[in-house]
Amino acid sequence: MYILIVTIFLLGYTAIAFEHSLRVDKAAIALFTAVCLWTLLVFGADTLIPFNEMGFHFIDENLMHHLGEIAGILFFLIGAMTLVEIVDVHGGFEVITAKIKTTKKARLLWILSILTFFMSAALDNLTTSIIMAALLRKLLSDKKDLWLFAGMIIIAANAGGAWSPIGDVTTIMLWIGEQVTASNIVLKLFIPSLVCMLVPLALISSKLKGELTKVKASKNVNTSITEKEKKVVIYTGIGALLFVPVFKTITHLPPFMGILLGLSVVWITTEIMHRGKEDDIKREFSIVAVLSKIDTPSILFFLGILLAVSALQVSGHLTDLASLLDNKIGNIWVINSLIGIFSSVVDNVPLVAGAIGMYDLDTYPQDHIFWELLAFCAGTGGSILIIGSAAGVAIMGTLKINFIWYVKHISMYALTGYVAGILTFLLINILF
Repeated sequence: MYILIVTIFLLGYTAIAFEHSLRVDKAAIALFTAVCLWTLLVFGADTLIPFNEMGFHFIDENLMHHLGEIAGILFFLIGAMTLVEIVDVHGGFEVITAKIKTTKKARLLWILSILTFFMSAALDNLTTSIIMAALLRKLLSDKKDLWLFAGMIIIAANAGGAWSPIGDVTTIMLWIGEQVTASNIVLKLFIPSLVCMLVPLALISSKLKGELTKVKASKNVNTSITEKEKKVVIYTGIGALLFVPVFKTITHLPPFMGILLGLSVVWITTEIMHRGKEDDIKREFSIVAVLSKIDTPSILFFLGILLAVSALQVSGHLTDLASLLDNKIGNIWVINSLIGIFSSVVDNVPLVAGAIGMYDLDTYPQDHIFWELLAFCAGTGGSILIIGSAAGVAIMGTLKINFIWYVKHISMYALTGYVAGILTFLLINILF
């Protein structure tokens, strides 16, 4: 049963990778894989789960526990995507794109990547990637350019999230668990994270030549939205997103509560804005029209892949992996580097949770180099594969990026930046 679970997961993962060749949507494969794994857990409960006296109740309780955590991520994703679509349908992003005057591909890539890097630290990598995906659709019409820019945005978003205590789920876990302090994680990881972004950025931009092929403006310009209304929506939307980490710090409630608060504020604002207009205009900008634009298959894919990974966690596979790394290797540099690479295949959250469970603060005290390196590797390693991070999954769904295309055109750049960041972190610790 133990080997069968791994086999089913790998087969599902392979099918997701070759989605376009199989012509089967990755969301369907992910959901099927997840249900199969949890079904195997039920039938193998007596032999696989050490708490066999709890039997099926153990599986059920763990499923509901993980589903609760996954639901928080999904509601955050739905809230952020809806909020961004509200801004988009009101032409809010035109306020930003109008200020981007450059027509050089390389220069635009640098501007957007650096913007993503710092936005990700202030918001988080998932929210930032959703916003940047919406911007890219407004700026680029050529599919090749669009996907290449999106790949760099994923790298920049994950690198930006790694050095901020609120930029990535794993850094939040380490911060809340008191393995790291906010000031120290910023101080120690800013430069390695910057290098992690700059190396692939320099390599990719060096291959970009020529002028941009911008998205053509629609012939049917919507005159029902004034410039003032566009600005109200974009500023309210950005304010709502920026308030999410503040809300979490003040209330200690999960981030999805903050994003739902922001969504409700923007929603109410637009309802008041259009209440005196004709019914046709109201319907065009209503939440029903906005929700129809949300990429539901991507949300279901997220659900499937996270459920599948949680099954590996409950079955003990990820714990065994962490123990194997500790027993066979022992070197914290190699262990954390491998955790980062593994996080490009499976979710980084259970891997970091496993590391936290294995090592207490007596073994590695607060702000120890082990926790700092773990935060960096788990945060940036997911960029190596497009489904290795929340930012990657969000952009993959929004822009319909091919898994194999990403492996061929982006993965090596991401890996190069990842290694460069680790070496920079090592050099800083040797010198200082």
